[in-house]
Amino acid sequence: MTKPGVETFWLGRVAFADALRLQLDRVRAVQARAAPEALFLLEHEPVFTLGRSAPDDHILASREELSLQGIVVERTGRGGHVTYHGPGQLVGYPILDLRRRARDLGRYVRDLETAILDVLRHYRVTGTRVAGQTGVWVSDAKIAAIGIHVARWVTMHGFALNVTTDLAPFSMIVPCGVPGAPVTSLERLLGRSVPLETAALQFARSFGEVFGCAIRWMVPEEQVP
Repeated sequence: MTKPGVETFWLGRVAFADALRLQLDRVRAVQARAAPEALFLLEHEPVFTLGRSAPDDHILASREELSLQGIVVERTGRGGHVTYHGPGQLVGYPILDLRRRARDLGRYVRDLETAILDVLRHYRVTGTRVAGQTGVWVSDAKIAAIGIHVARWVTMHGFALNVTTDLAPFSMIVPCGVPGAPVTSLERLLGRSVPLETAALQFARSFGEVFGCAIRWMVPEEQVP
C-alpha cells in the first residue's frame, strides 16, 4: 500500500506571524481536501508565544526589556503555556488531517514526542516523557515543547526542539507554566554545535516512520537539508 505523501518544507528563519499565516492557509486547504498534508520545518526570529491558558504574567520581563532584546510577544490559539522560540531552535508545524488517521489527540501528541525521542537517540541522547506533561525531557531539563491546535480534525502549531538555541531568554518566562523549570539543548548536552538543517532532516525521517507517511521535500534538491 502506498504511504500518504506529506509535503515537507525547510523554510529557514521565519517570523512567527508569517509562519502562522502559512499554516492557516494550508489548514483551510487541507480541511477542504484541496491540498496535501504538510510539514513546515523552520526556526523563528526571537518570540515568546503564549498558549490559550497562559497568563500574561508568566512573561517576567517588562516590554522595555523585551524590546531591548528584540523579542516580540504573540498570543496564539495553541494549547500550553508560554515558551520561547528563536534562532537555533527547530520548530515543526505539521498540518495533518486526523480524519484520515486516528481521531485521537492524545495519540497525536505522543507520536510527536516519539519522533522527537527518535531524533535524540540519533545523537545518542536519552530523552524521556514526564507523566501529566507534554514535551520531552533529558533528565530534569526540558529540551522540546509541544503545543497544538486542531480545527475540524486538522492540526496546526506543533513542537520546538532546542538544538543550538540561546537558552538565556527562558529565564525571562515561566516556561511551560513551571517556575524555575530547567531547559537544555542538544548543543549543551553534546558539547558541540549541531547544524539545524541536519536536525531537521533527521526529524523528517523520524516523522515519516512514526506517522507512516512518505516525506516529499518541496524545495529544490540542492536545498534539501
